[in-house]
Amino acid sequence: MTKDQKNEVIVLLKEKFNQYNNFYITDTESLSVEQISNLRRTCFSKQVEMKVAKNTLIRKALESLDSEKYAGLFDSLNNVTALMFSENPKDPAVIISAFRKVNNGDRPTLKAAFINGDIFVGDNSLVALTNIKTKNELIGEVIGLLQSPAKRVIAALLNHAENGSTKTETEVVAAAVEVAVEEVAAPVAEAAPAEAPVAEAPAAEAAPEAAAE
Repeated sequence: MTKDQKNEVIVLLKEKFNQYNNFYITDTESLSVEQISNLRRTCFSKQVEMKVAKNTLIRKALESLDSEKYAGLFDSLNNVTALMFSENPKDPAVIISAFRKVNNGDRPTLKAAFINGDIFVGDNSLVALTNIKTKNELIGEVIGLLQSPAKRVIAALLNHAENGSTKTETEVVAAAVEVAVEEVAAPVAEAAPAEAPVAEAPAAEAAPEAAAE
């Protein structure tokens, strides 16, 4: 590979590192040509970009962008390296796990991963990465929590209308909101540490009464 060709690869890698907030560094050594082709097709179908490059060129690309930010990845740049770039932080982990299961092997091996600024090192991080929540999943959970009180209020109003309750609609809504708020606040209250009991101060001894007259 000529110097110009190496520079072209470095420029391409820099573009990918700038484009994606999530990428995996994997070891594909010992995989056959057919297995590599199957892995590439799987990545393509999941919108994961797979790039094989020399470790020295990968390191130069990362160092030229931010050597301090990516310092934790440099020790993982050894043997055969295939990079996986993805918008979804856990898709490459899911692909790797499924591929290994189908092929009854331990390749590709996860050497490191850069996920939204956090660095994961070692193949033992793979399980945790397959369970990581995406931004959309987290947003969905928050929306679900926010919608729960509203759903309870609507259900209470419908029940009030159908059963002809003697309570006013305002009273029904107030009761439903109170219950919903208590349910949302309960996990927070349970997680809060109990306050230590305050010791009662000993009663002050009564001062002797002054002598009469």
